[in-house]
Amino acid sequence: MPRLAQTRDLTEVQRDILSTVREFVDKEVIPHAQTLEHGDIYPEKIVAGMQELGLFGLTISEEYGGLGESLLTYALVVEELSRGWMSVSGIVNTHFIVAYLLQQHGTPEQKARLLPRMATGEARGAFSMSEPGCGSDVAAIRSKAVPVDGGWRLDGQKMWLTNGGYSSIVATLVRTELGADTPYGNMSTFLLEKEPGFGETAPGLTIPGKIEKMGYKGVETTEMLLDGHVVPETALLGGETGKGFYQMMDGVEVGRVNVAARACGISIRAFELGIAYAQQRQTFGQPLYKHQAIAFKLAEMGTKIEAAHAMMVNAARLKDAGQRNDVEAGMAKLLASEYCAEIVQEAFRIHGGYGYAKEYEIERLMREAPFLLIGEGTSEIQKTIISRGLLRDYRA
Repeated sequence: MPRLAQTRDLTEVQRDILSTVREFVDKEVIPHAQTLEHGDIYPEKIVAGMQELGLFGLTISEEYGGLGESLLTYALVVEELSRGWMSVSGIVNTHFIVAYLLQQHGTPEQKARLLPRMATGEARGAFSMSEPGCGSDVAAIRSKAVPVDGGWRLDGQKMWLTNGGYSSIVATLVRTELGADTPYGNMSTFLLEKEPGFGETAPGLTIPGKIEKMGYKGVETTEMLLDGHVVPETALLGGETGKGFYQMMDGVEVGRVNVAARACGISIRAFELGIAYAQQRQTFGQPLYKHQAIAFKLAEMGTKIEAAHAMMVNAARLKDAGQRNDVEAGMAKLLASEYCAEIVQEAFRIHGGYGYAKEYEIERLMREAPFLLIGEGTSEIQKTIISRGLLRDYRA
């Protein structure tokens, strides 16, 4: 058993789940990740394997056909999946956020109708908040919903939907212009149901195609165009207007824990590759690891992994305990993503010129790690959240 990133006080069920997922990653993900990633190929067989393992329903309550596991269990599973290939974890991550939103904020009818299909992976979720002109400035979103007979009409353009093509349910934040004093009180979340695929997948709802990316390949990232897309009243998450921003922020909070877990997983894999290469490669008559410069790199990489993993676990456990974790989730996401970029680069340097060759796995990690500095809020956004939380708790 590896020494780094171990989690204390897990139940036997949690240990069994993680052992099964680790074996799956070693046998079914790592051997195929390079070929699939370089070809930008959707990993259908891997996804089918995750369905068999029940990962799509990992956190969904048993009454809806899921396993009813905690955020901590899910975060540790994400860490293992990301160690194999971050794109695989992305396929379940946005799905998990939508399932979480449904469980926390959905009406009984919404839960009963959607969660059983999500638990099996038959219906997959996507999460849509950002737009072309606003990025992290959520208050500036322009997509809107206006009341029509028996429902709502949605118009606008959304951006950066992971699972945008393969999803069946898209949790979407739009303006509903309710006359509230702040922009945040004028927003509502809708559960948009569509057919998986590209093009017009529901009347007035179009997924144009995949956005070509530097990394994070295999899983599709898309836009979503809404042009007179009409939904019934039952599509409004929780059946209430004006709650959308707060619902979405609740989802983003758990999403930040999972981005931290992804960063930990990539960091662990980069360390594994770096420490293995340092023992195989010889320079100046001795293995690389016997050079102090390389040994010190390995020491720093291992220490950073331990710190990031501990913060991620702490943030997850706070959320599971029903406590506020906005600061802790922000800290975990900030530290884990920044450390991930540093650890991957150090492993890249240990590989020397070979690290630049596509034949070597570290080349892929070099293109994947930067995404984590942006996803679920940039490092600068995390610092804003952290500082506000600290000022709230340490008033002069």
